[in-house]
Amino acid sequence: MSKIIVITGAGEGLGRALARRFAADGDNVVLLGRRLAKLEAVVAELGDRAMAVACDVSSPESVKTAFAAIAKRHPRIDVLINNAAIYDPFLVAEATDDQILTAIGTNLTGPILCTRAVIPMMGRGSHIINVGSESVEMVYPFLTLYQSAKAGLERFSRALYSELEPHGIRVTMIRAGQMLDADKTWSGDPAVWGRFRDAALAVGLDLAKRPISQVASVTGIFRAVIDFPQDLQAAEVSLHAWASK
Repeated sequence: MSKIIVITGAGEGLGRALARRFAADGDNVVLLGRRLAKLEAVVAELGDRAMAVACDVSSPESVKTAFAAIAKRHPRIDVLINNAAIYDPFLVAEATDDQILTAIGTNLTGPILCTRAVIPMMGRGSHIINVGSESVEMVYPFLTLYQSAKAGLERFSRALYSELEPHGIRVTMIRAGQMLDADKTWSGDPAVWGRFRDAALAVGLDLAKRPISQVASVTGIFRAVIDFPQDLQAAEVSLHAWASK
């Protein structure tokens, strides 16, 4: 049966790959993101099964407006995937106010706001998926706030599991591993990225040699988790890129 699936951060990367996969499977997808033009380009590719809604997930008002717009077309939501994330390397001592607020706002506050907005639109059998990060268990220089926000999201996901279980709404946290999107462009100060690379090397992380999977490779796991029989649940799924020999 076709599902209504809302995906945050759907203009590129994993979010876009998931939208493509689910639309191809016959589901209806709602793409959320800050840049409407990016979302509309994906919708043009996917056709009538896709809907684009501009949304800054870190803003309570933007989230409320976005989900009100969604409700006009899809009053019932089957799946929410909290995928939007900001991966911006910096040291806390050097961080700007915007870097701090954006890291926490997008990676932690955003999923909480979207979850609050979607719960009234869900019923028994619905599903919330939060995208975690393997980095929370690693020593990863320059990513202190990214790791902290993702750790908070994973704790939120576990607590939410218990809160929503009596209502028949499933909650899953998926660590999707390090992924590559061919269209991804990295912005920021090259000097900062160079310091990030050197600091990672100093703790044994060679960013250039770490295994990287393709974003499309993990979409099948999300599909499988969503399609679990109603008498099964996966609270947590952890994936890792693998360089097979």
